Amino acid sequence: MNEEIKFILDTTKEGMDSAIAHLEKMFLKIRAGKASPVMLSSVMVEYYGSPTPLSQVANVNTPDARTLSVQPWEKNMLHEIEKAIMNANLGFNPMNNGDFVIINVPPLTEERRRDLVKQAKAEAEDAKIGVRNARQEANKEVRSLDVSEDLQKNAEADVQALTDKYIKKIDAFLEAKEAEIMKV
Repeated sequence: MNEEIKFILDTTKEGMDSAIAHLEKMFLKIRAGKASPVMLSSVMVEYYGSPTPLSQVANVNTPDARTLSVQPWEKNMLHEIEKAIMNANLGFNPMNNGDFVIINVPPLTEERRRDLVKQAKAEAEDAKIGVRNARQEANKEVRSLDVSEDLQKNAEADVQALTDKYIKKIDAFLEAKEAEIMKV
């Protein structure tokens, strides 16, 4: 196989891998009723006058499947952390026991589960668009090469095979996430 074509295929594969990695990251943020420290990853706490990610001022744990526990490194930050969680508008009601901020994660309603599935489908569609864009870019590069028509057709077929493989991967991820969300 031509060196340039191999390089184009490798670059395309990297682009498609990054679309999958992004999808996995986004799926982590979609909670499926189980408590996870990732749920609080977007919370910013006012720390000595500057907004700071919660993970940099406290330790976030999950003592059980329905509870999040936030232990600040400085006790005087308890109130600030509680306020930041409320302001993040995540639908949580934090309680503070003097040492920790404890958050009970409520079970999901059927309607909320359907909304989360829609959100997951939208994220999967975005990942598919990323894969298709990588395919389009690769095909454009292959057509601009000065090679025989047969080599061009074979390279385009390889790119399409790669695209199909990644689209199947995305569909499998979505199916698994959907099952996780809908499981009561």
